[in-house]
Amino acid sequence: MNLGVYIQVPFCQTKCTYCNFHTGVVSRERYQPYASAVCREIAGSTDNPVCAGNAAITSPASASADTIYFGGGTPSLLEPSALARIISTVHATFQIAPESEITLEADPETISAEKARAWRAVGFNRISLGVQSFNDLELRSAGRMHRRADIQAALEFLRVAGFDNISMDLIAGLPHQTHASWESSTSELLRLRPEHVSIYMLEIDEGSRLGRESLAGGERYSAGKIPPDDAIAEFYESACARLAAAGYEHYEISNWALPGCRSRHNLKYWRREPYLGFGAGAHSFDGATRWANIHDSGRYVAAIEQGVSPREQIEPVTPEQALEEELFLGLRQLEGIDLARIEREYGVELAGRIAPLRSQGLVELVGSRLRLAPDRLTISNEVFVELLG
Repeated sequence: MNLGVYIQVPFCQTKCTYCNFHTGVVSRERYQPYASAVCREIAGSTDNPVCAGNAAITSPASASADTIYFGGGTPSLLEPSALARIISTVHATFQIAPESEITLEADPETISAEKARAWRAVGFNRISLGVQSFNDLELRSAGRMHRRADIQAALEFLRVAGFDNISMDLIAGLPHQTHASWESSTSELLRLRPEHVSIYMLEIDEGSRLGRESLAGGERYSAGKIPPDDAIAEFYESACARLAAAGYEHYEISNWALPGCRSRHNLKYWRREPYLGFGAGAHSFDGATRWANIHDSGRYVAAIEQGVSPREQIEPVTPEQALEEELFLGLRQLEGIDLARIEREYGVELAGRIAPLRSQGLVELVGSRLRLAPDRLTISNEVFVELLG
């Protein structure tokens, strides 16, 4: 089985109000040392394997990979030369399968014609474009640096450079969002017709400035302008219908693709396939163990320079945890899970757990395949809690 390689770049130009990721705004002078540290970690992975559960990656030097994903943060902030060095190190360390998917996350305002050509030249063949909205008021209130015009310009640069696999994302529930502005953003996205679309419903939690302000009943960051939950659900359901009518396949709760353009890298996560992560805060999984690197980029670079392992969490996955992951991650996919396989492999009987959910119309069982009911996707978290509880 081919593994996925993930490169974490935890740097941003500004911190979005809704962001709950471990990212930060740092001096550009720290970019090159960070890229060098990532290269050293990748090259050194052959001498420091943790992988125990999957023979295919127990020896990284002989491992074959078919997806490479640069995420963040904003990886497009790195100079193309730094990205090229990292990709070159990956190729020197792993066997990279022909026709591999190599993705770069990029913000629209960071893209120029020159950068787009350079990215294509060093091997990137897929761009995940952080759009979030086509409404300038919503973008400003969320702390985004780009505006609607930047999205169009960025797409043109990418298309001219030869990118024919581009993903765009929208967030349902941004402050100031209305039914009209959401429909307008969806229309603009469909007009541009990216090969892949991600739509996320705004998460309100303590991990972001906007979430904390909203939970406290405050008004900063336009927290009082967040649409109500039922409106956010309507936005999502409207997008589902419009994307389906436009020929997009809904294959995961938050993801749609034109035929043949599903995110091969992200599918590895949902299918519990092996992947190795490099960089500050990157996670890895070999089928039996999960591990993560130090989140702080400064501490991460210092550890690499001192020859110390940057890993700070190593956790064997118990059979009970593996079963929960099979159910939770599998049911995020619209095709659902093979219930017979899971019961056989884990030696469990799940009919008792599933019956109440079926009677409530929350899940469907077709043959041996269990899936979320199509009209219950907006409450998937509640379904998962009941199923796993």
